[in-house]
This record gives sequence, C-alpha cells and structure tokens, in this order.
Amino acid sequence: MDRMTMPFEHIMKYLGSRKEKGRKRIGLLVDGPNMLRKEFQMDLEEIRDILKDYGDIKMGKVFLNQYASEKLVEAVENQGFEPVICTSGVGVRMAVEGVDMIYNPIIDTLALVTRDADLKPVLMKAMEHGKETIIFGAEPGFSVALRNSADYVIVLRDGQYVTE
Repeated sequence: MDRMTMPFEHIMKYLGSRKEKGRKRIGLLVDGPNMLRKEFQMDLEEIRDILKDYGDIKMGKVFLNQYASEKLVEAVENQGFEPVICTSGVGVRMAVEGVDMIYNPIIDTLALVTRDADLKPVLMKAMEHGKETIIFGAEPGFSVALRNSADYVIVLRDGQYVTE
C-alpha cells in the first residue's frame, strides 16, 4: 500500500498547496469584440496571471460575435476559457451570464473585461449581493461609469496594466 502512495506524494503535496484557505473564487467574463482587438493587444494569459495572485478562476467565459474566426475560438479554448458565440449583441448575453454568476454560491468575485458602460448594472448588482468586483478595461474609451462601479480597476494603457 505504501508503494502505491509514494510516487504520488509530490502530486498530493502540490494539490494540497493549491488549496489555500481564503482564496477568492472568481467568475471571469470577457467582452471579446470590445477587448480582444489588435490595437489593445490584450492577452488572456496575462489576465489569468494577474488574477492568479488574487484567487482561482472557477468560471471563465469569452463572448465572441458570429464573425469570430475559428482561429480565435481555438485560441480562447486553448487558454482554458469557454468561448460563447453570440449571434446578436454580446453585451446582453454577457449581462445574463454575469447575473447567473452573482447568484452562484461558488463564485465570490466577479471579474469583467470590458469597456462597455452597459455592464455597469451587473457590477452594481454583484456588489449589492456581497460579491467583490474587478474590472479590466483599456484606453481609449474605457467607461468612467465602469471605473467608478468596481472594487478593483485595472486598465491597459499603452501596453501596460495599471491600477486606479
């Protein structure tokens, strides 16, 4: 019996170290058409790395419109996120998923990657229900209303992430 558990000790130790108490459980929603643009050079891996210090991404969805290339969809999947293809406006679908996460007891932090002020009510509802909120935006065009509605604000400006 001891022989069987010995080779797996390092794996068990690794998994045990990842189970820290107090780590946040994050629901991440990304507005693909608004944020995954060449001019912003936003990288999903960088967002994941930034959030890694704060908590664990339990649900990660990237919303794309019907014009998204297969290559982009594949890249989203390879990053470990769920691509959600929207035939109509991305914002409405993203808002619905955001409200779902607000009422999900597994999620205690809602992180949005968008510049769209239409998602401000989702942030407000999340805070009303005791969820922490993080907003990732980019200049130019990052909504002032969004900046003022989240607990944590991270802005991609001139290729660098800065906090406000």
